Amino acid sequence: MDQPSSSPAPSITRRHDLDWVRICAFGLLVLYHVGMYYVTWDWHVNSPFASHALEPAMMLTAPWRLSLLFLVSGAATAFLLARAQRQAQAGGGRVRFLGARSWRLLVPLLFGMAVVVVPQSYYEVVEKLPGGYHDGFLAFWGRYLRGDQGFCGPEGCLILPTWNHLWFVAYLWVYTVALWLLWRFARPLLERAAPALERRLSGWGLLLWPALALGLARLLLIGRFGSTHALVDDWYNHVQYFGVFLLGFLVARRDGFWTAAVRLRWTALALWLATWAAQAAYMTAYADSDPPQALRLAMRMVWGMDQWAAIVAVLGFARHWAPGDSRALRYLVPAVFPVYILHQTVVVAAAHNLQPLGLAPALEGPLLVVLTFAACFGAYEVIRRVPPLRPLFGLPYRERAAADAAAQAGAACSTTSCTAAPPR
Repeated sequence: MDQPSSSPAPSITRRHDLDWVRICAFGLLVLYHVGMYYVTWDWHVNSPFASHALEPAMMLTAPWRLSLLFLVSGAATAFLLARAQRQAQAGGGRVRFLGARSWRLLVPLLFGMAVVVVPQSYYEVVEKLPGGYHDGFLAFWGRYLRGDQGFCGPEGCLILPTWNHLWFVAYLWVYTVALWLLWRFARPLLERAAPALERRLSGWGLLLWPALALGLARLLLIGRFGSTHALVDDWYNHVQYFGVFLLGFLVARRDGFWTAAVRLRWTALALWLATWAAQAAYMTAYADSDPPQALRLAMRMVWGMDQWAAIVAVLGFARHWAPGDSRALRYLVPAVFPVYILHQTVVVAAAHNLQPLGLAPALEGPLLVVLTFAACFGAYEVIRRVPPLRPLFGLPYRERAAADAAAQAGAACSTTSCTAAPPR
């Protein structure tokens, strides 16, 4: 968005720090989903060695990783929309934004639901259906595409087809549409909100107010709505994720926010580690029993502080280090989205097929990490060279076109999405 005339125009130089934040956050997601195989939490497949042992370590990123990605996605949307507006002004035409963004998000989502995530549901049925499933993958795939709801177990029926980990893409598209509507019909409100937020988040309020909002959202909503990732009934997640998405959009070009994050990065880091330690102790103490209700409610506020303090620490240190452009960055930026689309299917398939070897988790876990990254990046090397495959994984049809668009937009963009990279 154009900045209000009462505020000086912030810098719009390219933000490699946010590129790296996005890349590292998706890398953590791969590690997290490998970890899901070894904990007692419900997942598609579970290791015979699953236990509570890894759960405190999983909590290092569980409260904040996805919120961070939605915040960075909101910032990316701000720059994409500003670029589309500049192009429209230069050409004397309409702002073209939502159609291109929808193509970049919805095509991979639909392809992923129809093809990529199917093995996840298949192995889930093989492992968890009473009596197992013995008709083979192709037979299951046919039933999956027909929306067969007959795969039922003690905990209910598997809903097919599904998006599994690609829920993030569906939510991102919905939030993008909502933000586009706000931008079209309530732009003055957004323009007034941006500097007001900057004033309140330029000092210690940066740590206080978002943490309080996220804590209250969890306190008031998580017990009632849970976390479903089913879109239509997922109100706790919508409040927190759309909230930080909108926040990222509003502060993307507000220097006060980023300066405060740098200044408070060490305090944020200390708060994050302290609140994580409190949650780890809480989980360990009540791993097999119910905590007192008052303590449960208090820990929901602690979760909110953990969630936001970690985000401020990550953004602050990334901004402080200010990593520049590099060959590695230029390779990883377009690779992130295809790797994200593929990674959970690789984890589930590899984990299931490694079970007969009976490997100890200390050996099998690192092996799963290596196999997942190797398979996903190997697939990316194929995808990026085959034009018809590229749009199915969020890439422009031709690699040369993507490079040209990046070169043209580089001086005015601040995130990967702004330079024809895959969507967030």
